[in-house]
Amino acid sequence: MGGTMNKPHALRAALEAALPELRNNPDRLTMWTEDGQLATRPGELHFTLHYTLKLVVIEYGRGIESILLPLLDWVAVNEPPLLQNPEARADGLSFRSEIISHSAEDIEITLKLSERVKAVKDAAGGFAFEYLGEPEDPPGMF
Repeated sequence: MGGTMNKPHALRAALEAALPELRNNPDRLTMWTEDGQLATRPGELHFTLHYTLKLVVIEYGRGIESILLPLLDWVAVNEPPLLQNPEARADGLSFRSEIISHSAEDIEITLKLSERVKAVKDAAGGFAFEYLGEPEDPPGMF
């Protein structure tokens, strides 16, 4: 995907694939990023984005567990330090819930994510961006 962070879109797709309620009612899932930071080295054409992703699911009737299971499957592949690193586990994934009726709740989930991005200069002098997968070594490239 060009021009935007990949992980929020990939997580939305994974949740919608696993949860028919969200697939059939995509407006019930809202996502945004906060606290973005950039890590890079001078003169390099790659960088890492660090940010907090907030997800809010409104009027959800199946319980938070049914959201957390596909979310944890996605995290295991796309942000493994959240499960592997004790420091990241301590505050990398949190949630809260507001019970709005006997059969529904509003759920907010917070994830601390990172994405490695490589910029490639094209013939016209512009740049194309390639989102790199998770590093083999969990500490990452920076």
